[in-house]
Amino acid sequence: MKSQMTYEVRKPSKIDPNKKYPALFLMHGIGSNEQDMISIVDGLENHFFIFSIRGHLSQPPGYAYFTIQGFGKPDREVFDQGINQLNRFIDYAVEQYPVDSNFLYLLGFSQGAVVSMTIGLSLGNRIKGIVALSGYIPSFVKENYHIKPVDHVSLFISHGEFDNILPYEWGVESYEYFSSLGSQVTFKEYQEGHSISPVNKQDFTNWLLDDLTKN
Repeated sequence: MKSQMTYEVRKPSKIDPNKKYPALFLMHGIGSNEQDMISIVDGLENHFFIFSIRGHLSQPPGYAYFTIQGFGKPDREVFDQGINQLNRFIDYAVEQYPVDSNFLYLLGFSQGAVVSMTIGLSLGNRIKGIVALSGYIPSFVKENYHIKPVDHVSLFISHGEFDNILPYEWGVESYEYFSSLGSQVTFKEYQEGHSISPVNKQDFTNWLLDDLTKN
């Protein structure tokens, strides 16, 4: 089985052949690439198999997972194709690597956060945790997607108060939406723009390591 997606993988330095490991899937922002996300999870390869996935669409100077029709409005057909490919990649990773399917985590920034939360809603409790940095949930996902139960999914959602690309209020809406579905959500705000601050990085790293210890 071969993946249709280009990706980078990081793994623990010492692999026990009799063990399966938690997996962390990284999704980048628009115009970026799989290398960009690796740097913000430095050190976590001791705890996870890390898969950093390149968007399948060219978006100079990098790539994207979907195109935009308007402000906060992805092109539905292209978006659906991207989500389907990412869902298939998760299946591929679980099949091809020693990954524990009970410990699947998603982490995305900006457009990557949009697809991370959407994947979480489409796969439901198959996902254990989501880190969504400066993203939103498209309205058609809430209205038209088949939303699976997410009452066992934990989330870390963060947003910059001064984000001039994707409004801070959209982060609050994501927090409220997942909370209404019964998910355990940690919401953090930072006095930042559309970026990942060192404090934000430390906070979500601590959250991931803490969530790993929970059943």
